[in-house]
Amino acid sequence: MRLTILRHAPSLSGGLLAGRRDVPADCADQAGLSRIAARIGQPRQVIASPALRCRQTAAALGLTPGRLEPALWEQDMGLWEGLPPDRLPDLGPLAPDQLARHRPDEGESFDDMAARVIPVLQQLRDDCLIVAHAGTARAALSMVVGPAALSFSVAPLSLTILRRMGDAWAVEAVNLTLEG
Repeated sequence: MRLTILRHAPSLSGGLLAGRRDVPADCADQAGLSRIAARIGQPRQVIASPALRCRQTAAALGLTPGRLEPALWEQDMGLWEGLPPDRLPDLGPLAPDQLARHRPDEGESFDDMAARVIPVLQQLRDDCLIVAHAGTARAALSMVVGPAALSFSVAPLSLTILRRMGDAWAVEAVNLTLEG
């Protein structure tokens, strides 16, 4: 089984941390969308986060998700949401497992988010395209590399691809961007 996760187009969040805020996507990069559409083809199964930016990205690619899956929402960053990057707290040096457990005030940790995303991924039986968030892609990667998944970059309109054979997952590609 092949799992392809497409991170949504860039968020129109004014440079502020979006997290669970339902902000729109900038789907103006027609060339980039065309390259992604050519790469993914016509997937038999499409699942998306219910976030507006994910639904807009899917629509811009001519895709109709078979279902919108609430468990695929981005990590809830609590009181950090809506802040500019320079106002986010400096957590200092944390080991990946410590960072994965850190929970912003009134939010959820990466571990919390992964605990709701991973069961959805593990239930898949056929090749699937998921249109979701950087956090969703990192949660998928964590099935292979654990909390070190937090170290991966996941750019807007990038693909993360995993394969499953039996119960074993393998990483095929991370942050695959299709430049012109």
